[in-house]
Amino acid sequence: MVLFSTEQVQLELNQFGLLIYNANVKQLVDVRGHEYFSYLGQKTQMEAANQARVDVAEAKMKGEIGSKLRDGQTLQNAAKIDAETKIIATQRQGEGKKEEIRVKTEVKIFENEREAEVAAANSTLASKKAEWARQAQIAEVEAAKAVAIREAELQRELEKRNAMTQTEKMKANMLSRAAVEYETKVQEANAAFYERQRTIDAVLYEREKEAEGRKAAADAALYTRQQEAQAELITKQKEAEGLKALANAQAYHVKCLLEALSGDYRALRDYMMVNSGVYQEMARINAGAIQGLSPKISMWTNGSEVGSGLGSGAGAMGQVAGLYKMLPPLLATVQEQTGMLPPAWLGSLPESSE
Repeated sequence: MVLFSTEQVQLELNQFGLLIYNANVKQLVDVRGHEYFSYLGQKTQMEAANQARVDVAEAKMKGEIGSKLRDGQTLQNAAKIDAETKIIATQRQGEGKKEEIRVKTEVKIFENEREAEVAAANSTLASKKAEWARQAQIAEVEAAKAVAIREAELQRELEKRNAMTQTEKMKANMLSRAAVEYETKVQEANAAFYERQRTIDAVLYEREKEAEGRKAAADAALYTRQQEAQAELITKQKEAEGLKALANAQAYHVKCLLEALSGDYRALRDYMMVNSGVYQEMARINAGAIQGLSPKISMWTNGSEVGSGLGSGAGAMGQVAGLYKMLPPLLATVQEQTGMLPPAWLGSLPESSE
């Protein structure tokens, strides 16, 4: 007898569309003639056995593969270690050779440097020897020149002292004469200064007097101008007072005239223009403007309308005929006054027989 859980049974019943709502059955058994649960148990057992065999085979496969993998990795690691060992050995040999070459190179460089230092020391020693020899020669020459220079200086000092002695003697001889000449020059200078001082004082006194005279003249001129200005001011004031009185009189006169004319400004204007001769002056100016002019005045009319009997009802033809009758005298007048002839399309004037 096989025991099943409700979930396992529901999974099997899903393919038939059946659903377990409530299951309290502890054991499910087959009905006689229907071995469903028996087959289901066998299926489960077979699946478990097959799965066990698969698991065993998979475990065996993993064991064999793992064994082979471990063997291969062992061989690979051994080969890798051998190769790395050879590489490291080769590197060590190369490094040993490089170190040997480097040491030999450094030794050679050191030897060359020592040889160069020895050569430089020899060159420096030779240069110093040459310099010492040159300095010795220069010292000998300078010593000889110093002796000659010292001798020349001593000779010059001796000559200078001799000259100073001679100069002192000459100064002593000339000192008395210089003192006499100095006193004489001082007296002459004092006399000349006193004379110039007197001249300057006289000129200064004269200029002071001239300045005083000019000041007095300026004061007099200023007083005169002040008096003239005051007189002119009084005159202007009197003239202004006279003009003011005249203006007041004229204003009073105009006021009286305006009152006499009953306040008529036009009548007052005409009276004042007549009284002042404005109209007479205008007539004189106009007469002078037209003096010497000889204007030509022509007058014409169309008098034929009266005797023709056409009247106002004659129509447009009568007006056109009247217009053409007016043109000849008009054109003749224009020609006489301006000298211009009418255009050919408008007509021509008859030639006048002289």
